[in-house]
Amino acid sequence: MPDQDVRLQHLKDWLDEQLPKLFLAQGWGAIPPATLTAASSDASFRRYFRWEGEGRTFIVMDAPPPQENCKPFVDIAHLLSKSGINVPKIYAEDLNQGFLLLNDLGRKTYLDVIDVQNADQLFADAIDALLAFQQLPMEAPLPSYDVALLRRELELFPEWYVKRHLGIEFDATQQASWQRVSELLIDSALAQPKVLVHRDYMPRNLMLSEPNPGVLDFQDAVYGPVTYDITCLFKDAFLSWPQERVARWLKLYWDKAGAVGIPVQDDFDEFCRASDLMGVQRHLKVIGIFARICHRDGKPRYVADVPRFFSYIEAVLARRPELVELSNLLTSLGQPKQ
Repeated sequence: MPDQDVRLQHLKDWLDEQLPKLFLAQGWGAIPPATLTAASSDASFRRYFRWEGEGRTFIVMDAPPPQENCKPFVDIAHLLSKSGINVPKIYAEDLNQGFLLLNDLGRKTYLDVIDVQNADQLFADAIDALLAFQQLPMEAPLPSYDVALLRRELELFPEWYVKRHLGIEFDATQQASWQRVSELLIDSALAQPKVLVHRDYMPRNLMLSEPNPGVLDFQDAVYGPVTYDITCLFKDAFLSWPQERVARWLKLYWDKAGAVGIPVQDDFDEFCRASDLMGVQRHLKVIGIFARICHRDGKPRYVADVPRFFSYIEAVLARRPELVELSNLLTSLGQPKQ
């Protein structure tokens, strides 16, 4: 029997133990006949199932150890719930097996419903939730976006995209250019004010919910650059927006952040530059991750989204002359032309 099928049976056995206790504690009466169906999966090893019976639904997370660790999800969910952010409520947990029983925040992500007409309202809600996130005191024992983490992320690009996907080894000149570009991006990130950072704050991880949005996939949160999440929100793997709209949304965020005391850059142009450079760091990392998912994990569909990230990088290169060395390096690799 495949490993995943064995885990699914273990998950069902665990649910059979947990649901009677939950229904009794909540005074919900008898457990109705129910179905357990796949709800979603992502680029990690995690899977999600929806338990549904007579109008009551739950989400069940399957996060197989040792590849995944549920504890950060549990800890950060408790942290975020204190700020009023709509995150999953944890009804039951088994960290050793990697099982969580959660409330259901809905069936539609922002990615499912967002369009040119409703984007302003949906993003306004997402900005308000992000501001609540960023106002939390930095008191939890979370990692920092330090030099080591930023560099480790950047190195995914030469290791997995350049070397593994393109089959190219940097020569000495290219390697020196890459190091200088990396230093520039890292220095810019470290110079920014620090807040709590979700690290994947994008439409696929935001649920159309009440209150809106429901926020998912926050288990990798760290303390780091203030522009990270807001940049991520508008430049994800599945949606691209005209730069004029993005600039308006960034200005909305910047105005609101300043009004509630979040330590954004004093000058909006300086904030936009920091956002641009932060975005490039993330885009290079994501390109590397998508190549790794393809070649290591056997999920080639993610590589199809690589051109979108090169387009984001190209747009920044066109307005940031300080990144000319990255432009030249990509050209020398035959990138970003696809």
